[in-house]
Amino acid sequence: MTARAAAVLVLALMACQRKDDGTMRLIDHDVAPPVSPAEDPPVAINPVSPVRYPPALLQQGIEGSVLLRLYVDSAGVMIPDSTRIAESSGYPALDSAAVAGAAELRFSPALLRGRPVAAPFLQPVHFRSPRSRSTTE
Repeated sequence: MTARAAAVLVLALMACQRKDDGTMRLIDHDVAPPVSPAEDPPVAINPVSPVRYPPALLQQGIEGSVLLRLYVDSAGVMIPDSTRIAESSGYPALDSAAVAGAAELRFSPALLRGRPVAAPFLQPVHFRSPRSRSTTE
């Protein structure tokens, strides 16, 4: 049995409560199991950001920031189905671009006491127009 399969089995068993009569009741799935916070969160290691600024919004000078909630395993591999928008930019096109680009992000794993661990974390994605940077510098 692989480590991932064992983890899935453990989580499935943790999601159930056994009664004295031999039946089991599922626990509310909205309650996440406790996760120990990592001392050092995952770090993106892509040399170039895979997030693409939507051209129509770039031309209009529309800017924003999206805060993504991601989950990386102990090898630094992002679990694709884990991507969620924690805070929207207010522009659906920017939010969608951030989520789409996140699938191509690569990470070094989180560390807990110097050892790689799986961890959830928040990843900000900023969309800034090059024109606005040149006027503020």
